[in-house]
Amino acid sequence: MPTNPEHPEHSALWPAPYASGAVDATVHVPGSKSVTNRALVLASLAAEPGWLRRPLRSRDTVLMAGALRAMGVGIEETVSSMSSASSSSSVAGGPAASGEAWRVIPGRLQGPATVDVGNAGTVMRFLPPVAALADGPIRFDGDPRSYERPLHGVIDALRALGARVDDEGRGALPLTVHGGGALEGGPVEIDASSSSQFVSALLLSGPRFNQGVEVRHTGSTLPSMPHIRMTVDMLRAAGAQVDTPESGGEPNVWRVTSGALLGRDITIEPDLSNAQPFLAAALVTGGKVTVPDWPEQTTQPGDALREIFTTMGGSCELTDQGLEFTGSGSVHGIDVDLSEVGELTPGIAAVAALADSPSTLRGVAHLRLHETDRLAALTKEINELGGDVTETADGLHIRPRRLHGGIFHTYDDHRMATAGAIIGLAVEGVQIENVATTAKTLPDFPDLWAGMLGADRP
Repeated sequence: MPTNPEHPEHSALWPAPYASGAVDATVHVPGSKSVTNRALVLASLAAEPGWLRRPLRSRDTVLMAGALRAMGVGIEETVSSMSSASSSSSVAGGPAASGEAWRVIPGRLQGPATVDVGNAGTVMRFLPPVAALADGPIRFDGDPRSYERPLHGVIDALRALGARVDDEGRGALPLTVHGGGALEGGPVEIDASSSSQFVSALLLSGPRFNQGVEVRHTGSTLPSMPHIRMTVDMLRAAGAQVDTPESGGEPNVWRVTSGALLGRDITIEPDLSNAQPFLAAALVTGGKVTVPDWPEQTTQPGDALREIFTTMGGSCELTDQGLEFTGSGSVHGIDVDLSEVGELTPGIAAVAALADSPSTLRGVAHLRLHETDRLAALTKEINELGGDVTETADGLHIRPRRLHGGIFHTYDDHRMATAGAIIGLAVEGVQIENVATTAKTLPDFPDLWAGMLGADRP
């Protein structure tokens, strides 16, 4: 069963707004967490300063920036005043943050320092290899749930590559990396079945290792491949030489050559996974939502929503205004393998609970190791609203039932909160416990949600 720590602030209940009709809105989705945090790491390891424009400012990215600063990286934040880019009367969010930019100034990495990872997988996994390049000890600690999340792949790999890591045998947080100012690198085998971030973590720092790095995945499965492709694309854009299975290399082997990284000027794409609840709102209410700046080509897993939600009853079109997604008024069940896009599972499960036929979501056993055990949490919370969800070995089977109001617990998981909000559009009386957890990757979600519905924040 998922964990749900008892904190006084978690007792606050947010009445999920009920949609009395079809939504019709333009929603400016903030920048991608996955791109922002990878860009921060690469810029910090570069040979010259770089810029991140329109970065996401959320708990996970603030933790990443704070951790890099603690190790000696300069990150300067600037904001230029900008006028509104839309005159629509139904605009959620808005481009106010589009004038924000972070200048990253690489510095000598050094300890002693302490890194708070919160419960951010990217911080706890991407930064220990960076810390191995620092002079001095870097201690990593975080939220209680972070102690339960798998980290052994990174720890074991760093030791095999020559780093000294003190985790008292846990294979998890808290831990200390005793940086020696450099890392020899070379070939290493890991089992990344529980998280593709193990592979990305080693690749991102690989150009700074003396011999680069050759990562060989030995497990039977590898979830979230789009995130590895994102890492590879961003490394290449920063000047790194990367050989991959897709470019003619061996299966399950990635090689990064040692060399200097370029300081880049990069504009962060909108977070397409965080667009999910808003697109789902169009699907569930039979309305229309436009997401500006949706990229024509991207490695973000959230781009799969175009196909998945179309199969479930919607339609979409990329226009000069962005992605226009329209619901048909009907929501259909789906049988889908989500192994490459597991983070989309909570939102898809919420929509499936409101469909006109059963759904089977497959390939996501690894979600039991995310911010919470997402499969157990979704099963429990949807069923407590009257649903009929059963766990399978690698996913969920969802039989739609007439749902009723009640408390939807989030387990400190941002995607559980947005899943509950989706259900609340169609079911009166749903209350979300600790909606503030959405700040992990989607700041001001309640305001964005209310704006989409043309209402004040409840």
